[in-house]
Amino acid sequence: MSALGDDELSLVLKWVYDQNDRKSFSQVSKQWLRVEGLTRLTIRVLEPDLIPVFLPRFPNLLFFEAQVFISNPHLEFVAKTCPKLQVLNLNLKKTLEEFEELDENSGFEDVGNDGISALANGCPNLSKVLLRKRKNVANFAVISLAKLCRNLTTLDLGRCNLVDDRAVEAIGCSNSIRVLNFEACSLITDHGLAVLATGYISKTLKKLVLAECDRITDSGVSMLKHICCLEELNLAECGPKITDSGGLAVSSLSSLKKLNLGWLINLSDVTVIAIANNCVKLVSIDLTGCELVTGVGVRAFGNHGSLEYLVLASCYNICMNDLSIVVRCQSLRDIVLDKGLRMWIPMPMQVHISKFCQLHWR
Repeated sequence: MSALGDDELSLVLKWVYDQNDRKSFSQVSKQWLRVEGLTRLTIRVLEPDLIPVFLPRFPNLLFFEAQVFISNPHLEFVAKTCPKLQVLNLNLKKTLEEFEELDENSGFEDVGNDGISALANGCPNLSKVLLRKRKNVANFAVISLAKLCRNLTTLDLGRCNLVDDRAVEAIGCSNSIRVLNFEACSLITDHGLAVLATGYISKTLKKLVLAECDRITDSGVSMLKHICCLEELNLAECGPKITDSGGLAVSSLSSLKKLNLGWLINLSDVTVIAIANNCVKLVSIDLTGCELVTGVGVRAFGNHGSLEYLVLASCYNICMNDLSIVVRCQSLRDIVLDKGLRMWIPMPMQVHISKFCQLHWR
């Protein structure tokens, strides 16, 4: 029997999904080790300092993940070694305290503009880039991604607090991005939202997270109504400058399926009623902490045709009669109420609600 060639071994490996099995495969011989490396599509890095040692064995990677601190030189090496990358997950699972400790004690500098720009230049097929909590990532890196990665569909910049409207201007020119996360990017203003609403991206964007972007106001939020296919919008904790004026503009987004308005303390029943009447595709709405919202607004969902999840945590102006009307919504599956109300709602009423949907307390 003749020895198997590289092509035959590659075909065999296509049916081996378990990582332990692939490791065993690679230990058979040098040929099998080489073929396993050439056919590996995903990798998760735990020790970035070893990247120059092991990464050259995997030149055809499509998915690269490193949720630890990683330097610019590391990513520059990745860009040169793995030009076919499509997914880059650098979402950092570290706290602010760990960041500060790293800076003070080791002198290590986490990835920033140079590393991300190198990837944008070297890996033009990137379609999904996740950079959450990478505090050194700023406008230059984002602009490079927006201009060079023409297939980019998902960009997570959550808590990259150096990103401002200049980066948004570059993103606004993209005609491929569908998911965009600006959570806690506090330098973004109404100008940035206007760019998103009027640029090419307004034709493709389906999910937009602006939670904790506290410089935006009704003026910017009102522009979002021009994003024609938006399905998910998160405005939680964007501050008191968003009122019913902006809320009414949001209600004109008839394509919305998920909406988070948590802790927008100046939104009232006016907004909630408009959303219930106009957003007929809405599946989920979070009204946590909207203290001006009362049973009058909540009742408007009683006849909604698609709502499944309703969050009313820290909403105290709602009574039993309001809830009895809300649960008439035949599509409703889950309702979240403030745990402080639990002792005030009689058990028979809680049982009644549970007959129609799952009752949760927060």
